[in-house]
Amino acid sequence: MGRVTSTTAPTARAAARKVPRILILGGGYVGLFTAIRLRKQLGRREVAIVLVDPRSYMTYQPFLPEAAAGSIEPRHVVASHRRELRNATVINGRVSAIRHAERAVRVTPAEGEDYWVRYDHLVVSLGAVARTLPIPGLAEVGLGFKQVEEAFALRNQVLGLMDEAASTWDPERRKKMLTFTFVGGGFAGIEALGEIEDMARSACRDFDSIERSDLRFVLVEATHRILPELGEELGGYALEQLRARGIEMHLSTFLNSCEDGHVVLSDGTEFDSETIVWTAGVKPSPAVQRSDLPLTETGRVRADASLRIVEEDGTVVENAWTAGDCASVPDLAVGEGAFCAPTAQHAVRQAKHLGDNIARVLAGEEPVDYVHANVGTVASLGLFKGVAQIFGIKLRGPLAWFMHRSYHLFAMPTWNRKVRIMLDWTTSLLFRREPVALGGVSTPRAEFIAASAPAPSRENLPEPPTVV
Repeated sequence: MGRVTSTTAPTARAAARKVPRILILGGGYVGLFTAIRLRKQLGRREVAIVLVDPRSYMTYQPFLPEAAAGSIEPRHVVASHRRELRNATVINGRVSAIRHAERAVRVTPAEGEDYWVRYDHLVVSLGAVARTLPIPGLAEVGLGFKQVEEAFALRNQVLGLMDEAASTWDPERRKKMLTFTFVGGGFAGIEALGEIEDMARSACRDFDSIERSDLRFVLVEATHRILPELGEELGGYALEQLRARGIEMHLSTFLNSCEDGHVVLSDGTEFDSETIVWTAGVKPSPAVQRSDLPLTETGRVRADASLRIVEEDGTVVENAWTAGDCASVPDLAVGEGAFCAPTAQHAVRQAKHLGDNIARVLAGEEPVDYVHANVGTVASLGLFKGVAQIFGIKLRGPLAWFMHRSYHLFAMPTWNRKVRIMLDWTTSLLFRREPVALGGVSTPRAEFIAASAPAPSRENLPEPPTVV
């Protein structure tokens, strides 16, 4: 079962003073901002805050496409938990079990044995993970797009394959290297595709043996349209713009298999692709399944409008809260039976509302229902390209792209990151993006190992073929 921990000395002293401990599971936007909001209202003498997450930073996912394209440094789309939560305890580990009846959570660190953390109040903000399917070859060759590491890897892979393609004489191998497949036509897939395609075609200027027409970009979407949240008109506009850029669009089509990079689609299309990016939806973190908390049929944590966890009959689970992508929160702004979509817009607002509600309850007050009317939707299609609908006004092109950047810059946590991102944008406008692949970062010891090998023999050197 593992040992029971008191986390760190500061929280142990807090427990000795009978200060309530709030345990926040997940350090994404909801988890980080709930902790920040709570600490602004309640000091260490009033409440102890403990945050658990496998990573030591929060990733602002709407900026991942720009990080992948090189418009923003990958380090600038993340915020350090320890820097932003100086008056809280941060534990790096995975949540492997939740026993709310016993007020305990089991944590699995990267190294060492599992242990249990006790708490008085629980916040479940574990977010979502990629929703994969049992498609042959997907687990072996697919690349997700939920974390900054994946965005960085995608950039390195695309530029690295362009380097390799420029150095090979095998036409079939070259064609496979320069074919990039994206599965999923939602925000993540379309924005990643738009930014990467823009970057890759721009990088062609630095290759004397690769033309823009040599690159092949393919989108596979199971439904009949892309960006459904933007409606038929703007979604159709985005579709036309991507097609005009030479991107192949396979709508109402499924990925049947991709073993060894050989892609087979449900419409009969077959081709080879070295890069397959999977962005076809998300599902709640599997950690919520290993709990005694009430879940919906879709596996999300059941919540009421005040962000408290509730049973199916509406009974409130004492001292348990949830929000974000892993939560099923009623959307009062839409109407009865509607639930908040797993979007950055809701996460930004739910986090602050959740922190306020917990502070209210600790002060003996009643929590307030979360109500947020959607102010609009924005999406980037690459540099100076975008679509947006704000307060019912439909925007296209550079203005929509500017609104996309403005909204997400406002939502990005900390002034430190806001300023760094603005500097990144400024330099990327004044100077071209660097088409440099750093794929070696995944195997940093490769060169050292090669240098440590015995010197090769000078005997039996290969002979070049006869040139006629």
